[in-house]
Amino acid sequence: MSTIGIVVLAVALAAAALAAWWQRTRDGALRPVREEDEVDAGTAAFERLGVRPGDADLTVVQFSTAFCGPCRATKARLAQLQTTRPGLAVVQVDAESHLDEVRALDVRRTPTLFYLDRSGALVGRSSGAPRAEELTALVDAHAGVSR
Repeated sequence: MSTIGIVVLAVALAAAALAAWWQRTRDGALRPVREEDEVDAGTAAFERLGVRPGDADLTVVQFSTAFCGPCRATKARLAQLQTTRPGLAVVQVDAESHLDEVRALDVRRTPTLFYLDRSGALVGRSSGAPRAEELTALVDAHAGVSR
């Protein structure tokens, strides 16, 4: 193999390793919402989906698809949290059946979760299976734990 070929291979491997690291750090991470991220289209999209954030301390809206393994695991984790957190509401949305809302909310992969407080304000979002400790901490901060 020539020197140029070795250099190209080394650069390609380094780029792949960097991309894998970047993806792993972002996968499922809770992202707080910045003011510039909030759009009026999001409120209308949630209304069309029948989301009623005023009914709970924290409403989690999960966009899923039928063949998504992480979606099923996330749904089960949210159901488990609901058993001990009475202030938590969960709305499951089939992304394939709600493409207008997917576009309006910029859902690019499943599962994507949106976290709404009682006033309807978006307090965060995550793409990919949420990290268990971050999900539990967010739910506890907004919905509390029943004793």
